This record gives sequence, C-alpha cells and structure tokens, in this order.
Amino acid sequence: MEYWIWFTAISSILFLYLLFQEFLIPKINKKRDLRRPPGPRELPIIGHFNLLGKNPHHDLHRLAQKHGPIMYMKFGSVPTIIASSPTAAKLFLKTHDLVFANRPHHETTFHFYDEQDIAFGKYSKYWRDMRKLVTLELLIHRKVAQFESMRKSELESLMTSLKQAADLRETVDLSDRVGALIQDMNCLMLLGRKSTDIDQVFGTSKGLKDVIKDVMDEAGAFNIGDYFPYLRRLDLHGTARRMRNLRKAFDEILDKIIDEHVQNKKNINAKKAGFQDFLGRMMDIVNSGDAGFEFDLRHIKSVILDLIFAGTGTSSVSVEWTLSELIRHPLVMKKLQQELKQVVGLDQTVEESHLPNLEYLNCVVKESLRLHPAGPLFPNESMEDCLVDGIYIPKQTRLIVNLWAIGRDPEAWNDPERFSPDRFIGSNVDLRGHDFELIPFGAGRRGCPGLHLGLTIVQLMVAQLVHCFDWKLPDGMLPMDLDMTEKFGLVCPRAKHLLAIPTYRLHK
Repeated sequence: MEYWIWFTAISSILFLYLLFQEFLIPKINKKRDLRRPPGPRELPIIGHFNLLGKNPHHDLHRLAQKHGPIMYMKFGSVPTIIASSPTAAKLFLKTHDLVFANRPHHETTFHFYDEQDIAFGKYSKYWRDMRKLVTLELLIHRKVAQFESMRKSELESLMTSLKQAADLRETVDLSDRVGALIQDMNCLMLLGRKSTDIDQVFGTSKGLKDVIKDVMDEAGAFNIGDYFPYLRRLDLHGTARRMRNLRKAFDEILDKIIDEHVQNKKNINAKKAGFQDFLGRMMDIVNSGDAGFEFDLRHIKSVILDLIFAGTGTSSVSVEWTLSELIRHPLVMKKLQQELKQVVGLDQTVEESHLPNLEYLNCVVKESLRLHPAGPLFPNESMEDCLVDGIYIPKQTRLIVNLWAIGRDPEAWNDPERFSPDRFIGSNVDLRGHDFELIPFGAGRRGCPGLHLGLTIVQLMVAQLVHCFDWKLPDGMLPMDLDMTEKFGLVCPRAKHLLAIPTYRLHK
C-alpha cells in the first residue's frame, strides 16, 4: 500500500512540475506573433510525440505531405522545424547554414566526453579547429590513399572466407560479415589493431566490440532528457549511469592502446603496413604542441570514439542496403556485373584504381543512398533568432532535415519509390552536399567530413562482393520476397540480417 501512495505522490508532483514549466512560467516574446510554419495540433506537455511510431522518419514524411515541406512540431518542450524537401533543406543548410550550425543536446554523448567530439559537439572555434585537424590528418584524399593496401588485404581475407562458404554452399550472414570487416578496417586506421585483436590482446573487462554496440544502442534510444531539459538531472532512463560505465570501459581499452603506442613509439602493425595510425599521429601532435589549440588525450579519445561509430555504422548500413536492393533487382545486378567484367575482368578482383571508371556502380550507390540514407534524420539547432523565408525561428529551435523524405520527393524524383540506378545515367546530381535532392552525408558546416573515406569503402565493398560472387536467397526465397523492414536508431540498418548464398564467379 505504501508503494502506491509514494508512486501516486511522485507522479502527481512530476505532472504538476511539467505543467508549471509548460504553462505557468511567463513567456514574454515580442516576436511571437510573426508567422510560424504550419503543423499538426499539439497535445499539452508531450507535444507531438503521439504522432510518431517505430519509424519516425516515415511518420514525419507522411505529416509533411499534409502540412508542407517546412513544418513546425514540438517534442516535449523542444520547438522543432522539420525540413522535408530539397528547397527547404537548401534554405536551412546553405542560405542560413551558419545560424543552424549547432547540434542539439544529446544526452548520450554529453555523458561520454562532454560533447567534445565532431559529430555532436557544439559549434565553436574549438569544434572548427578539431574538424580541420581531423580532416587534414586522416580524411583528405592523400591520407585515405595511404591505407589502400590495408583495405585491400582485409577485403581479400573476406573474399577468401566467402569463397570457402561458396564451395560448401553455405548461407552467409552478410550483415555480420560486412559490419565486422568495416569495423576492423576502421580500428586499423584509427588504432593500429583490429577490434578482435584488441579484445584478445588486452583482455579488458569489457570488449571494444561490446562497448561500440552498447554506445550505439544508447545513442539511438529515446531519452526524455533530450526533450525535457529540466528532467535531465533525474536520469529517469539511467543513461548517465550506463554511459559513465561505458566511458570507463572505453578509457580502459584506449589507455592500454596508448601505453602500447608510447612504449613502441610507432606500433608494430603501423611499421609493417607502411602507415601510421590516427592515434599515433594525434599523440605526436599532442607531444609537439603543434595543434594550435587545447588538444590532449581526452580530445583524442572523443574523436576516436566518434570516428569508430560514424565510420562503422554508416558504411556497413549503406553496404547492406545496397546489396539488398541488388539482390531484389537481378537485372540491375547483372548490369553492374557486366560493367565490372568489362572494366576489371573476371581474372582479377576490384582495385580502388578501378572505382573512377565504374560509372554504373556510382549510379547504384547513389540510388541506394537516396532510398536508404544511413542516418535518415539530420539534426541541427539554431544559435540565434532568425527569419527563414519570412518564418520567425527563435534561438535553440531544433531543425530536423528528413533525408528519407527528400529522397522520396515526387517533385525532385520521377517514380521516387522505385529502385532505378539508371535515373543517374547522364545526371549531374552529386551526393557531396551541393545538390540538395541527394544529401545522404548531410550538407553545410555539419556535413560529414569523412565522405570520401566512407564512399570509397562502400563502393569498394559493393563492387568486390558483386564482382566475385552471384548471390541467391536461402530456402528458395524469391528476390522480391526479401524483407526490407528498417530498424530505426542513430543509423537505420535492416531489421533482419541479410542472409544469402554465394556462388564464386571469377576465373582465378
């Protein structure tokens, strides 16, 4: 009985507190009467949360079809603008890019390294300096090229294991294989060791793979503190506690890798492979003091975490969706294989030097990213009051650019629901943030700095898997019966792993 009394009392106090915050605190705003975007009617306290289901990007797309490409909504106490068309995205991410260059508060990353990273960090001089440093030291074309031999070696290992599976007619979990390989590639570039080797060699209390998975799950989960700021200290979801534990585990792993770098000066794998990993290069900069701004091991850790998540999650999701669409569309698969046969030949595997000559591969990847952007909802935040196309938007208004909706805009795309890479043949539409009908990597100041690296990995893996193997669904399943359900989160992978049976194609 006492339990229910306490529960009722606490619930009542919480409800009254929310009501007080929402309605009874005076809100004086002289600009209040200026035009606000259209949008659905909101409910007290929760705003528009009742209109969202398992796939919010689908629901926001449906609502935009009724209320327009620039739509006002409110989630908890957070005013939000939803941009759902290329024209709307261009307004916010180009015309008013600087105003919307901030990121909204994200409870998960806040409790990890105080939002000192690139993906979720607040827009500031430090953020600009850090982004510039990371871009120049790892992500520009010549730095990406230095890791080509490593990518080739890792991809050859995957092809060998898949060829063995093909000989045995085994069903392969492509989602697992692709994700594991990309994670290993990223860890080699960043830390000098594969993630599997890190767990085996250092024997920490929690493995790196488990830490990465848990942080990704936390980052993609709903947290009430992101929408009701005055409830953050209560930690109702236990996020702060779990993230402190995950940070401790991640620090334990990185501290051991850093100790190894210090002892060896250059780690063994880097010497053997002919490249210096990102951690080693960043430690050199810390020791030399050449950064030109406050830069220490804490900042390095935050960026490494960022790059592992961004590089692994988005790239692996993009590869598995592209392969899924190719398996569902055998004629497109055959057309791509024909191009690979002509450019590469059936007596060798794909090299990165082949990629610029694979025009249809480029079309296939573009079309897949149009329909399946890895992160479908692109969040920014206004840093000051502004007028956008006559619409008043106050400071700290959240902006969500719905990339999934933009890829399905009938004014930008003919027959937008159909997977048709041929639409890009002879088209000048690019995906590097200049053509707003196709911005899977974002655009403006907060666009993805790792675009070139990510695109290289996605194109190379898709090309290699399609060139070396034919793919058939297990248990006699027909291509169009393949389940294409999404699992919404920080990135949107397939809800069910992609399983397929390979048949080797090459003459080597």
